[in-house]
Amino acid sequence: MLTRRVATAALRRTTPAAAPAGRRNYVDNVKEIQDYGAEIQREDAAEPIVQNYPVLPEVSRQRLSPFGWTDMLERRNHGDVVHAKHELLSMWGPDVPVIEPHVALRRLALAMLGFISLGAFVKTAMTPEHPAVRREYPFSGLSRELGGPEENQAREESLEEED
Repeated sequence: MLTRRVATAALRRTTPAAAPAGRRNYVDNVKEIQDYGAEIQREDAAEPIVQNYPVLPEVSRQRLSPFGWTDMLERRNHGDVVHAKHELLSMWGPDVPVIEPHVALRRLALAMLGFISLGAFVKTAMTPEHPAVRREYPFSGLSRELGGPEENQAREESLEEED
């Protein structure tokens, strides 16, 4: 009888069927209850305490319909088995993303590319040209008239004081 209640609660929680008037009942087939409610032995050697606890599907409560539950705030019926990861899958856990992460990353990359291309366009096409022509000096920029690179070198420092 306990396994039937566990299976009924788990199926109520995960099957996306229309809610009848009153309390939710997602169970259509008794065979489905018996298969789901069978005790499953876990292979987790790290957690020996949860060996006989039922393995429930990892579906967030935020994905479930808000109507037809006896506890509307938590979206569960009284007597349902609490999931082992209740803190993560409850209504108060982390928000479930509205779109898939790879789609969000693609959209973010497209937005960044758009902003960068808009900035490049503004810099190149919208910036006015200089009103005057830049001055050009003969003889490679007056290098020879100013004495050349040999004359324009910095003096070497010496440790001795000059008189």
